Amino acid sequence: MADLTIANTVSDLIQGDVREHLPLERIPLQGDVLGLGTTSSLENGELTFLRNASGNSDIWRCIAHNGSIIRLQPGDGSGHFPYVCFTGDATELRRPVELSSLKQLEQQPIQDIISSAIKQQRNRGALEDAPIYGIRMLAHWDELVITVASKLCMGQQRRNRGFSSGSDNGTQAETSIYDMLQHYRLAPLPPEQPGDPISYLGKSMQWDCCGFFDCEPEQGRVTVPKAGDHLHLHGCSTDLAYGGHVLHDHPHTRLGRIEQLVLYPLQSIESLCSDLAINHLNYEKGQIQFSVTNAGALDVSDVGVAVIVNDRFSDHRYLQIPWMNAGASESYSLAWQLPPGQHSISVIADPQELVIEPQNRRQNNRMDLKVNIS
Repeated sequence: MADLTIANTVSDLIQGDVREHLPLERIPLQGDVLGLGTTSSLENGELTFLRNASGNSDIWRCIAHNGSIIRLQPGDGSGHFPYVCFTGDATELRRPVELSSLKQLEQQPIQDIISSAIKQQRNRGALEDAPIYGIRMLAHWDELVITVASKLCMGQQRRNRGFSSGSDNGTQAETSIYDMLQHYRLAPLPPEQPGDPISYLGKSMQWDCCGFFDCEPEQGRVTVPKAGDHLHLHGCSTDLAYGGHVLHDHPHTRLGRIEQLVLYPLQSIESLCSDLAINHLNYEKGQIQFSVTNAGALDVSDVGVAVIVNDRFSDHRYLQIPWMNAGASESYSLAWQLPPGQHSISVIADPQELVIEPQNRRQNNRMDLKVNIS
């Protein structure tokens, strides 16, 4: 198993309308498992991976409408994730940071502190070079702003186009993604100004955080694909009252102190993807017969299949498959009487290319058949 497994990426997620999902049951939670992710648009929320008293790990879902959290369990109906990244048991990769050697300046951004810790530990030979570092952190905040995803995957692409239409560099969609989500504030006292657009939650200021520091954020694997945006951090208050995406660079987020910091050098990375395929195309007794297979590692929703005869797209038939588990296959028989002569039949899975698949895996999305009706 790879040190880090990524089901879709942050880049995939912010493009919107993600149809690929990883079920909760596919995520190992034995031992020290780091991870974060986003729940489906129907559920709404963020995922935070926390260690429990038994030494294993739990996934907590942060709820959009009030910032509260619940622990997910297999079979509870909320376990299909359009974006999630996670490690295996990373206990052997734990590299605790000696905080006395780490200079924590007042008002210093948490990303800068973690970046300094990584450099310092590497220079001391206490931390291996890695493309991505896992992070566990116990922190006390003077003030904290969090976001919780709300319908992040519904129509996001359309909204992103609106954001990016006037942008010179095309990155405004990515940098604005969190502005569109529900914001909450944690602070010792409620804000004095009335009508504050950031909802005040309470004074739960100690947080258990889990996340990743990507040395190449432009790849958009676990952080927003933007130069210098290395850190993606989720967390829950230690009283288990609230949770969400930690807006570490928000002007109203102020770190008090880091109480524990552990780094994990993640060397190997596996990206899970979808792989739709058409198989066993046949024509017999007025029936076009074929099967659709999900040969990838992710469950897929709303799979479209087009059946086209003699390249006449105006007469094509279209099937919609609501859900296909990874490894599943379904067979279809479509009545279509063909007159005598030569005919071509084409069956295409996901003809609009709405499902995220690597380009080199799309060749099997289509199958063609020549038939001669006498």
